[in-house]
Amino acid sequence: MALPLEGIKVIDFTGVQAGPACTQLLAWYGADVLKVERPGVGDVTRNQLRDIPNLDALYFITLNSNKKSLTLNTKTPDGKAVLEKLIREADVLVENFAPAAMDRMGFTWEHIQELNPRLIFGSIKGFSENSPYADLKVYDNVAQCAGGAASTTGFWDGPPTVSGAALGDSNTGMHLAIGILTALIGRAKTGKGQKVAVSMQDAVLNLCRVKLRDQERLDHVGYLEEYPQYPNGKFGEAVPRGGNAGGGGQPGWVLKCKGWQTDPNAYIYFTIQEQNWARTCEAIGKPQWAKDPAYATARARQDKIFDIFADIEKWLADKTKFQAVDILRKFDVPCGPVLSMKEIENDPALRASGSIVEVDEEKRGKYLTVGSPIKFSDFTPKITGAPLLGEHTDEVLKMLGYTAEKIATMHKDKIV
Repeated sequence: MALPLEGIKVIDFTGVQAGPACTQLLAWYGADVLKVERPGVGDVTRNQLRDIPNLDALYFITLNSNKKSLTLNTKTPDGKAVLEKLIREADVLVENFAPAAMDRMGFTWEHIQELNPRLIFGSIKGFSENSPYADLKVYDNVAQCAGGAASTTGFWDGPPTVSGAALGDSNTGMHLAIGILTALIGRAKTGKGQKVAVSMQDAVLNLCRVKLRDQERLDHVGYLEEYPQYPNGKFGEAVPRGGNAGGGGQPGWVLKCKGWQTDPNAYIYFTIQEQNWARTCEAIGKPQWAKDPAYATARARQDKIFDIFADIEKWLADKTKFQAVDILRKFDVPCGPVLSMKEIENDPALRASGSIVEVDEEKRGKYLTVGSPIKFSDFTPKITGAPLLGEHTDEVLKMLGYTAEKIATMHKDKIV
């Protein structure tokens, strides 16, 4: 059957992670995504963190599956002419260059509109246009810091900490994909394209909305009762780092399981859900706590919450994280194992669901990568290998009407 985005032509003028993550989603769901790259160089991630000499790095191929590649020198008149032809025929153009780079290239939003009023122009920058930091080049960790994530992550006696998840990069790409799809629906109603811009700072902030909620609460009452600092610690003016505390009002913590001395991931996340307190007590062998006034309510437990977690760790001492979860699930205790990337790599359920997929690449052979995190009832996205640098250049130029002689000259002059 036809994929939902089949027939949508996307010019992928992106590099590294944030932009490619956006266009890869569109490609997975059927869009014809053409990655435009510099001749002889390509996306910088083709060469970064290589695991096999002379092959495209895993960094590149995990972010550029299901795409085509065109090499093009857009600094030349002929290169600009090719790009203008592509824009006239495209539905979407996505870029994440440094601030003002597209303008310096001669492709302002106004010029793009002249070429194709129906085009959706997707743009990722580190900061919004009106930000005092709008001129800065930004990478993932910078965005995590500027978006509020780092200041609220880590332990109270340590420095701000960035997440291992790409909150600034892939998260921003997914936000832009939502914006582009929304603009395409809008175009179907109005016939007009529009610019869709997402800043990495804004995308991180959107995921930190509950921390902004906490800031307003702190401004109003001076404390945050679900944080470990309450009731015995002190609160400053800003939301503090809360370690592994649960952020939704249900106390939680990462607890040691059997083997933690040698396995850095022998832990579970354990949540004390107020409405399930009696069953939680039963599960951990402390049924007396359910009716004891010193433990029976969330407020009563607050000042001794870490003593409670310490007792739960004693119960966990002879259980692996998987054994513990199997017991706790019978009592509806919200919990889960801390899975290492090695365990995720070999997780049969993730493979069966298509969240982890094995892909065949022309030169590399088989490799493992992420599949679509979104599941559909009517189709399953098929993940294919990433393109070799310039693999589809001649095919695209022929489609645009260039003769074989002209294409040969463009190769000779390093225009493509």
